[in-house]
Amino acid sequence: MSVSADPHARAFWQQVQEGRIAYSRCCADHCGAPQFPPKARCDVCDGDRLEMRLAAGTGTIFSITVVHRPPSDALRKHAPYGIALVDLDEGFRMMAHADSDLAIGARVRVGFVLFGDRVVPRFVVDQNP
Repeated sequence: MSVSADPHARAFWQQVQEGRIAYSRCCADHCGAPQFPPKARCDVCDGDRLEMRLAAGTGTIFSITVVHRPPSDALRKHAPYGIALVDLDEGFRMMAHADSDLAIGARVRVGFVLFGDRVVPRFVVDQNP
């Protein structure tokens, strides 16, 4: 597995390996914007006081596509697989693996699966909406 030089990316992937989704929240007065992926500066107010938080892992499918031609031979055994944009309940959108038969607007919950050489987030229908 390749390791990013960005400390926020490393922290995010460490949380994923432990079964959690991390994001940043701006601590500047009157801001509070969620930031994803986690970062050092707020995209909304440019503040530099951010704290790392953990998401509940629930959200709604914004869009989804099915990958039939994986980007490498190593991933061919996983095809076809879904890639979705998910609006997390904490107020940010992330791209992740998902059940390929999900529909836009479906309520989902994150799980974690081995994909290639790393554990990745994968969204499935939330059985407890």
